[in-house]
Amino acid sequence: MPKQRDAAQAPGNPGLRRDIGLIGLIWTSEGSIIGSGWLFGALFAAQAAGTAALLSWVLGAVAIIILAFVHAELGAAYPVAGGTARFPHYAFGSAAGASFGWFSWLQAVATAPIEVMASLNYLSVHADWVQKGEHQLTPAGYGLAVAFMAFFVVVNFFGIRWLAHTNSVATWWKVAIPVLTIVALAATAFHGENFGHGGFAPFGAQGVLSAISTSGIIFAFLGFEQADQLAGESRNPARDIPLAVIGSIFLGVLIYLALQVVFIGALPPDAFVHGWGDLAFAEKAGPFAGLAASVGLSWLAALIYIDAVISPTGTGLIYTTAASRVSYGLSRNGYVPVLFERTTRRGVPWFSLLFAFIVGLIVFLPFPTWQKLVGFVTSASVLMYAGAPLALGCLRRQDPDRHRPYRLPAGHFWSPVAFIVANLIIYWSGWDTLWRLGVAIVIGYVLLGASAALRLNPRRPHPDWRPAQWLPVYLLGLGVISWQGGFCSTGPASTAVCGATGAIPLWWDIAVVAAFSLVIYYWAQAVRLPPEETQEYIGSVEVVPEP
Repeated sequence: MPKQRDAAQAPGNPGLRRDIGLIGLIWTSEGSIIGSGWLFGALFAAQAAGTAALLSWVLGAVAIIILAFVHAELGAAYPVAGGTARFPHYAFGSAAGASFGWFSWLQAVATAPIEVMASLNYLSVHADWVQKGEHQLTPAGYGLAVAFMAFFVVVNFFGIRWLAHTNSVATWWKVAIPVLTIVALAATAFHGENFGHGGFAPFGAQGVLSAISTSGIIFAFLGFEQADQLAGESRNPARDIPLAVIGSIFLGVLIYLALQVVFIGALPPDAFVHGWGDLAFAEKAGPFAGLAASVGLSWLAALIYIDAVISPTGTGLIYTTAASRVSYGLSRNGYVPVLFERTTRRGVPWFSLLFAFIVGLIVFLPFPTWQKLVGFVTSASVLMYAGAPLALGCLRRQDPDRHRPYRLPAGHFWSPVAFIVANLIIYWSGWDTLWRLGVAIVIGYVLLGASAALRLNPRRPHPDWRPAQWLPVYLLGLGVISWQGGFCSTGPASTAVCGATGAIPLWWDIAVVAAFSLVIYYWAQAVRLPPEETQEYIGSVEVVPEP
């Protein structure tokens, strides 16, 4: 049966427009990185790891940078809309491509509601009508959340150029406020003795590793790949995609490390009454705003409360864009109904936007706290990221003659390393997070199968089961390792249990995950699509030449 390739646009569909430049791409990624993570990440990381949270941020940064370099090569070589959902499709065909596409869409569509929840958490300090109990939205609060989500859609309907300009203005603010907070707290209240409280790592190595996935550290760094998602709308992807991906993550790392330092240093002595695991200070619903108020910087607290609306809103705006582009890409590959690739005259995939809006509203319904939902999205995101190193190793063999504006040095070494790193991050998120992710994956397969069975897309991709034979073993195996491991989303500072057996001890579990990852990686390389079939899937993807 002949394979379906990325066909030309359907008649009457204007397609996407290449309107976004380098600054727009960098600020798109940076606008996603600097979101609600800066508002909560430092608190939850300190609760999970104490002063060793600094080490957690460094390890998380190293992990994300490794993954970012892989995405930089792929994004520049294959500048297509919804890139992270399509790279595995090129390497392994439809079965694997549909799976990683679902992972990509799942994390994108759930992130905008998380950012809105963060804004409402801060807002509830001064507007108690927004939330009740354990951060549950009131009817009025839900109405406000709907308004936030509708705003994201309206801005997107004006087109990618308008979005880039809007996001650029918001990102300047989003970067300026954390930097101002760093300077103000460091100059006003810095207690060096705080860094020695309870020892450097009061909860040991498990606290350090758990904090990476469960405290918002990896979540804070998510977003570097947004330049990849918009590669199909970049004026000069050959030059701009690598610069945007790599530059945005390095800037984010510097800001988040400095924020963690000043957060620990600014904590008042009575914050440690109940230990690191239950830090207490004024206005705990807003960690940095509470600290600023406690040291007499009321003007800074006011700015942070304002930023608690602007920063998450800017990130939610970008992820609404990303979700629509991912579903557009899924439709181009024939996985979901063709309706998802319908665009307006401005090149906006309108149905994809509306669908992301509706699903985003469902996410608000009884869900756990910001931190719990962050763990879920982190796992889905990194599972999506795991497809990139697998694809890179294959595509260098399947498509060796393609011009690669950025070529990762020693790529055949870094690809399996990046895959191991991704799987460790997923594992550290905890068994109680992963079994829920497993349920979401099953739902995705049901929906994708229904689209194929009902023939809702004229492109009927060949299932390509053989190149994806490793995928069910990978997903189930990672789940079993997590179940037999000792990590929970609540971290070692909590007494809560999550069902993990703890049968695989610490350090041995890392070795098991690494060995399992290498088996899956080289198995996937061995059964990849033949080069001629990969070329059919890639179709007419071309790098736009530099001017």
